[in-house]
Amino acid sequence: MEINGLPLHALVVHAAVVFGPLAALAGVLYAVVPRWRDVLRWPLVALAAIALVTIWVAAWSGEEVAEANTYGGPLAELLEEHEERAEWLRIATTAFAVSAFAAAWWHTRRGAVRVVLLVLTALLAVDTLVLVVLTGDAGAQLAWYGVSG
Repeated sequence: MEINGLPLHALVVHAAVVFGPLAALAGVLYAVVPRWRDVLRWPLVALAAIALVTIWVAAWSGEEVAEANTYGGPLAELLEEHEERAEWLRIATTAFAVSAFAAAWWHTRRGAVRVVLLVLTALLAVDTLVLVVLTGDAGAQLAWYGVSG
C-alpha cells in the first residue's frame, strides 16, 4: 500500500518510533511513581493502544515492502535481522498493551494483583522500549546501507 507514492511502511514507522517509547515511558512511570498513577492511567491506555496499532501496521506494511523487493548479500542479512526484531517487538508490544490495559482496569486494586500488574507493566514497557530501538536501528541500517557521511 502506498500513500502519495510512498510505501505505508515508511510513514507509519515514524508513528511507531514515537508512540512505542512514549507508551513505554508512561508504563514505567505508572508502575514506579505511585502519586502519578491517577494522572497517567488514561494516557497510558491511549498511548499503549496507539503504539500497539502503529507497531502492528508497521510490521504488516513492512512485510509488503520486503515481498516487493529482492535483497541480496549484506542487505538480506540486515532485512532478516530487522524482521526478527520486528516479530519480537510485535509480541512484546502486545503483551505490554494487555498488561497496561489490565493495570488500568484494576487501577484501584490492592495487594498481590496490583503488585504483579505493576511489575509486569514496567518490565514489558522496558522490553518494548529496547525492542523499538533495536528494530528501528536494524531498519535504519537497511535503509541507509552504503550511505556515508
